[in-house]
Amino acid sequence: MFFIIGIGLGDPKDITVKGLEIVKRCDRVYLEAYTSILSCGQESLEDFYGRKLILADREMIEQHTDEIFADAEVKDVAVLVVGDPFGATTHTDLMLRAKEREIPCQVVHNASIMNAVACCGLQLYSFGETISIPYWTETWKPDSFFGKILKNRQMGLHTLCLLDIRVREPTLESLTRKTRQYEPPRFMSVAEASQQLMEIIKNTPGELSRDSLAIGLARVGHDSQKIIACSLKEMTEVDLGAPLHSLVIPAKELHPLEVEFIQQFSSRKL
Repeated sequence: MFFIIGIGLGDPKDITVKGLEIVKRCDRVYLEAYTSILSCGQESLEDFYGRKLILADREMIEQHTDEIFADAEVKDVAVLVVGDPFGATTHTDLMLRAKEREIPCQVVHNASIMNAVACCGLQLYSFGETISIPYWTETWKPDSFFGKILKNRQMGLHTLCLLDIRVREPTLESLTRKTRQYEPPRFMSVAEASQQLMEIIKNTPGELSRDSLAIGLARVGHDSQKIIACSLKEMTEVDLGAPLHSLVIPAKELHPLEVEFIQQFSSRKL
């Protein structure tokens, strides 16, 4: 049996009882470290689960699934993912590949940023399409996600912005060599995301401006969770500390209860 198990957001104990029981009996357990990270680290998970985990980086998930699926027809194999198994298309693809091999599959759900974002006070049913903000380079500055933010606002909906993480990314120079070298890990902050949005706004004036409300979240679900509400311009200078960060662009009009809740995270009157 092949299992994809969500392990929650911020603590080893966030795993469900069902998930933990499966982890303890599996022949092999992989920790997916490509689409997200857990603040507590792999060692803390291993201590709580009482077993060793095999780190599965991007290369393993995308190119070496044969290793993951080996003997899964007759043995129990699990992949642990931060948040919920279906929070990333990577895991959907992994399950489809398992089914192609006629390997029986089971999913164990958990909390993810997709629902935990409500901790900032915005009502979940008022969120529109979630978008991802990638790191820009000198020669590559995609901005297609910006149109989705504007579309959400036009419909009176909030936008959850998932921020780029780059873990074990090969350097361009090493792609043509036999030996791979990797860039240092990078995790986009709310300040970096806001800076990119500000640059887009300069060339696309209109519905969103430097004075529009933005909400920054860091390490949601962890004891060190932080939330701040301020203008997009002010967010470019905010330091919420260690990853992971998320950014929310609220709708232009907010429900009174949303305003009341968010006020605790802002130093100015909303």
